[in-house]
Amino acid sequence: MLMSEFETRRAKILAQIEQAHVDPEGLALDVFECQYKYNKVYREFCDNLKVKPKSVNALKNIPFLPISVFKNHKVVTGNWDPVITFISSGTTGQVPSLHFVRDLQHYHDVCVSSFSHIYGSPEDYTWLALLPSYLERTGSSLVSMVNYFTTLSDRKHGFYLYNFEDLARKLEEAMRDNEKVVLIGVSFALFDFAEKYQIPLTDNIIVMETGGMKGRKEEMTRNELHDSLKVAFNCENIHSEYGMTELIHQFYAPQNGIFHQGTLHRAMVRSINDPLEIETEMANGLLNIFDPGNIDSCSFIATDDIATIHENGSFEILGRSDNSEMRGCNLLYTDKGVITSD
Repeated sequence: MLMSEFETRRAKILAQIEQAHVDPEGLALDVFECQYKYNKVYREFCDNLKVKPKSVNALKNIPFLPISVFKNHKVVTGNWDPVITFISSGTTGQVPSLHFVRDLQHYHDVCVSSFSHIYGSPEDYTWLALLPSYLERTGSSLVSMVNYFTTLSDRKHGFYLYNFEDLARKLEEAMRDNEKVVLIGVSFALFDFAEKYQIPLTDNIIVMETGGMKGRKEEMTRNELHDSLKVAFNCENIHSEYGMTELIHQFYAPQNGIFHQGTLHRAMVRSINDPLEIETEMANGLLNIFDPGNIDSCSFIATDDIATIHENGSFEILGRSDNSEMRGCNLLYTDKGVITSD
């Protein structure tokens, strides 16, 4: 059977994404034309802004879709049935975001690529996950990612709810055996664990927070959380992961809360007062992310996070816009950074 025009374009874009030396600007324009044509919700959004593909010649001119649209619309490019739906966390009474996923293996491949870009293959690590708030609900993209990472090797991985004693024992075994470990956890759970078990960790253990006190603890900045964890674990550095239900790609901060971009991804900030105006580097603004991995939904995402973009393309999350709805990952905005991720 001949491929439809859409499937042909999708296949060509996916082939570009797999290449190592593709121009991100050119890729973004190809993705924009495709999603404008085959994504009804995104096309209506662009039309309301009076933006047509023929008038767009640069990534900064492409409209970025507010993440709030994922709460009330089915944001898909093309016509297909989802194999899984990722559902955002949030507080009681909020409408969650829904991200319909066409190909779960595509999501997992992007997860591997995102992590490997900074740390090497996830299969080289033992994964210890302290994600109670995510395990206690369905549809978490983070749980799906970590669970997939645990299948890549025959190491003894583990998901932990509140069984801190077992986790402490496993960490001690891993240090004794010199295993490479990623201890990944939602912030309030890492904080609780660190309060109860102040275990000096060796250099082979990566402690990675995914953000979010979920209303469980007194609000604190990312710097305050990291300082507390560094004292408790007697380690020099705490790592961070930044992702959200509406994105396929994840970003990682190996130190100081500074997130690194992928090869083909682009983070930029828009004016808080004018969502169509892109700010210059080192200015604070609301974070826009071009994620080519979102080929089946929308690759141009306007988040509610306040950020600064550095000269080398890395970025810091400073907080959340005052007029955005609080999500489960939200804490507070300060000039020292905020724990925020989904």
